[in-house]
Amino acid sequence: MEKLTQQKIDEALIRLNEQVSDDVVWEQDGDSITKTFKFKSFIRAFGWMSQIAIWAEKLNHHPEWFNVYNKVEVTLTTHDVDGLSEKDFSLAEKMEKFH
Repeated sequence: MEKLTQQKIDEALIRLNEQVSDDVVWEQDGDSITKTFKFKSFIRAFGWMSQIAIWAEKLNHHPEWFNVYNKVEVTLTTHDVDGLSEKDFSLAEKMEKFH
């Protein structure tokens, strides 16, 4: 696993944001990517987090996230490379697929 170059990050963000099902896109924030997901209720947000937790474990890559009622704020980064890696974008794609 290696740290992505800025060019690869820019390309991956474009591909990822083409999959977005709402008006909120993923944004780069230093060595991470972030997005706030909104749901119809707390239980839907929590259910989504449970689904994503299973994928995170399979990918061996765990998000930093914060949940209040129907919103989940997500930050993805790869601490092992001190920046962004393919793992971040793979997990973000799963998040979009199940949103």
